[in-house]
Amino acid sequence: MDSNRPLIGLTPDIQEGRIRLSPEYAAAVIAAGGLPVVLPPLVKSVEALVSRCQGIILTGGDDPIMEDWGRPTHPSALRVDPIRQAFDRAVRGHAMSQNLPVLGICFGMQLMGLECGSELDQHLPDSCPTASLHSDGKSHGVSGLLGSGEVHSRHHQALRTSGTLEIVAQSDDGMIEAVRDKSRDFVLGVQWHPERCEPGPLGSGLFEQLVGAARELHHATS
Repeated sequence: MDSNRPLIGLTPDIQEGRIRLSPEYAAAVIAAGGLPVVLPPLVKSVEALVSRCQGIILTGGDDPIMEDWGRPTHPSALRVDPIRQAFDRAVRGHAMSQNLPVLGICFGMQLMGLECGSELDQHLPDSCPTASLHSDGKSHGVSGLLGSGEVHSRHHQALRTSGTLEIVAQSDDGMIEAVRDKSRDFVLGVQWHPERCEPGPLGSGLFEQLVGAARELHHATS
């Protein structure tokens, strides 16, 4: 495989003491021209791990533990493993300090938002009449600066506000679906799962943008 492919670090989930990650993430990175590597969730080693990468993907997972941001976690939440949450927060923080390209997906977007002052709706069925359209792998439409199309959705939480981030896509019912940090070259979060979408700007195109930004960094530092 081309050794010039930029290295893209992926944060895995932790379930029952084992790290887990859908192979679809890695396949999407390979197809986009990057080289994926799963980052072991070792908080004390975050700096060494992230410094080897040219790009980061904060992958999907369970629900944020809101006490980390000074709020109670909703009773219906399926809490993410606390080690995973601590690791992803540390990965994001170090990636930002190194100005690395970052793509947050589902849980990854929610974590990015919370770190930037967003408010999280922790249980959409309590507040959104169309909440069922966003769960169980259903497809629904989104539109905005990223383009328009159908996306694969599997979540019962979503950002209610964007904090310091810019909203760049919303669903047809007005839900925040994508945010970005305008002060960075490429820091983007999407609520849907682009690794499971049809090829195009809202699916494979997002991985291509990430890898493209990582390639520029790779060439600049090699």
